[in-house]
Amino acid sequence: MIDPDYRWPPLGQAWADLPGPTRAGMVAAGAAAWEKIFHGRATYNKQWRLARPPVLTADAFRELNEVCDRIAQLILEACQRRAATAGELRRLLDVPVGETRLLDEDEPLHDGLLAAYRPDVLYSGGVPCIVEYNIDSSLGGGFDADTVIYRYADLYRAQGLLDGLRPAPSLLDQRFVAIRDTLDLPDGARVALLMDFEADYPGLDDPETFIRILSPLADQAKRFGIDLVIAPVASATLDERRRLVVGGAPVDALFRLFVPNRVTPSAGLDAVAGALAAGTLPMFVSSAAWLLSNKLNFAWLWADLDLLPATDRALIRRYVPHTVALTADQLDRALAEQADLVAKPAGGSAGHGVLIGREMSAVAWEDGVRAAIDAGGHILQRYHEADRVSMDFVQIETGETVSADVPYSLAPYLFGRTGSGALARVGYPGCEEVLNLARGVLMTGILLTP
Repeated sequence: MIDPDYRWPPLGQAWADLPGPTRAGMVAAGAAAWEKIFHGRATYNKQWRLARPPVLTADAFRELNEVCDRIAQLILEACQRRAATAGELRRLLDVPVGETRLLDEDEPLHDGLLAAYRPDVLYSGGVPCIVEYNIDSSLGGGFDADTVIYRYADLYRAQGLLDGLRPAPSLLDQRFVAIRDTLDLPDGARVALLMDFEADYPGLDDPETFIRILSPLADQAKRFGIDLVIAPVASATLDERRRLVVGGAPVDALFRLFVPNRVTPSAGLDAVAGALAAGTLPMFVSSAAWLLSNKLNFAWLWADLDLLPATDRALIRRYVPHTVALTADQLDRALAEQADLVAKPAGGSAGHGVLIGREMSAVAWEDGVRAAIDAGGHILQRYHEADRVSMDFVQIETGETVSADVPYSLAPYLFGRTGSGALARVGYPGCEEVLNLARGVLMTGILLTP
């Protein structure tokens, strides 16, 4: 049962409550082993590495997962009040025809679309703030979060520093459970994990090395009765029975790890579309789920407040920043309240096109807002400043350990509506407010205290 008045502990409290010698030992161990901890992990940052991961209480993390799960349900319900099918929702969101690849316009909006989701949460004034919601199977950062936190755990365990601490549950394990259960797969099912190697992500320019780095996933999948084959989406073909062929043999299902509105067109993508149309390819998850990630859905949550029970109203008011569609009638407010607002593309991601009012001149803000209104498809959202928390870093060039107050965001992963691990995107000394991979953010999982 969600407590809408839950008292959140200060973000750095769980770390501060650890014994001093334990904290010092963890930082020293992480600083000495940073190359091993982060080997092969995605980052554009060439100056800093984390010397330790964030630490949360298990109780607060459980509460966060419950809040995030309920908000996802409310997003789906807001869409269902307005549309019955994926095609109707696409038109309401003003998403162009064909932009969301593999979309079945006639697919009903059903509860199964909530098979995989990851909100982006920052803490502002000590309270979690869900600034956007990623609802889809193509959730980035999971492999990095799980790998890094279990490397930290192994390191601390070997040095006797893990007393009472544990890594958050493996999100990769829970994802395999959800894939198996959602698609009702038989034991030993051959599942293709397809990626777009033309996408903008560190390491994708070397597909062979990237697939080799991901190869431990295949061993992990076997524990859940899944025969996983990892390949570029462009390499897929169809056989004479219109089954999808990957790695030289037909597959029983597809785990889609490419974003449906940014995937590169290819013969392989056409093959996936052909298998879906023929009904021979169960897919985790339907491209219709991606429409639930559209940020205009946040505006619908606020617009529907009077239709909701008191507890749900309280959750939205407390955890979802006030959001409206950015249209011409919002221009005067946008200009008057510049310091308190953010403008975002409703269908965007990775921080692209985000305008933060307080970081811009009045002229640049007005120009940007007017352009967004003319382009359409943007939202205006209340700005919430991220709390800063003391974290420890290693300077790559010198090996020096540095403590600094930085912002960070949490992204809990829920698969099959079950909480698991989380990705922490941690700022670095001197970083900007927008926390994403392209701007040098550092990524890790989290540790939990009892």
